[in-house]
Amino acid sequence: MGIRTEDLKTMDFSDIATGDRLSAVTPGDVLQDYLDGAGVTAPRLAMATHMPQTRISDILQGRCAITADTALRLGRFFSTTPQFWMNLQSAYDLEIAENALAEELEGIRACGN
Repeated sequence: MGIRTEDLKTMDFSDIATGDRLSAVTPGDVLQDYLDGAGVTAPRLAMATHMPQTRISDILQGRCAITADTALRLGRFFSTTPQFWMNLQSAYDLEIAENALAEELEGIRACGN
């Protein structure tokens, strides 16, 4: 059973629609999901990928970015592409920068406009 279009007019979304932006999902959040799904601990990941435990811990806590080196290792371990991990980091970095520069970016007009 789905929601009918006409029912949307009378539904109260006040408890979920605050207008506030959700905080950016860090690559560490996604890594934690992968660890949980695989039943792997951070120390085991560090050992299996030949990375320092502190690097894994820092990524999980959002204190360290995923580098190309880390992406290659995570890709191999989780059977994903390294590009997947790099894209997570890039998307996160862009969202953080966009939020920080929002007002300044508003003042930039496209060439030819």
